Amino acid sequence: MITDLALLRLLQLVSPGLPIGMYSYSQGLERAIDDGWVTNEGDTGRWIGGILERCLSRVDLPIVARLYDAWAADDSDAVERWTRTLIAHRETAELREEDRQTGQALARLSESLDLAGSPAWSRKPEATLATLFALAAVRWGIPKRAAVTGYGWSWLENQVLCAVKLVPLGQVAGQRLLRDLAADLPAWVEESLALTDEQIGGSVFAFALASSRHEMQYSRLFRS
Repeated sequence: MITDLALLRLLQLVSPGLPIGMYSYSQGLERAIDDGWVTNEGDTGRWIGGILERCLSRVDLPIVARLYDAWAADDSDAVERWTRTLIAHRETAELREEDRQTGQALARLSESLDLAGSPAWSRKPEATLATLFALAAVRWGIPKRAAVTGYGWSWLENQVLCAVKLVPLGQVAGQRLLRDLAADLPAWVEESLALTDEQIGGSVFAFALASSRHEMQYSRLFRS
């Protein structure tokens, strides 16, 4: 059961207004659109939904859950281990750099908000967004399932916002995509929480290819 205050803290944590620069990253979507792989609302839904199913729910979400447990148990070795594991799952330099840049930004923000444990991570180049997101969730008393769901929602919303700008899509189309894709999110969260350590792992070839091609894209709006 989530308290009113914890809910408000979760909304703060997943807000697009959180000053960590997430709006600067499209995770290869910009290149997929430029190459003509994603051209309309239907394509966008299939692209984002496929990554949500085969990557986010099988890598990011279960690792966020483990990072949450590690922070809750004050197990710094586990925090380090799962942080390195998440970085190892990133298939391109661009995605690894995004993790580090947003992680560092959230570490600095967390330090300014007096979250215990964050100062040490503001000086670690391997910090990831998931690492500091899980820390904030634990310190603010946000239940684990809610935190994992919020992390998934934050990723989903950012991808749809990128598509609205890049495809481009209208705001109504963007809201339809959020409605439809978010309907599947609770099931993916449930599945991610049930995975064993050995079952963590997932990949979408087109996603990795788009990200690697984006690294060489001549004209672009986004950093990934």
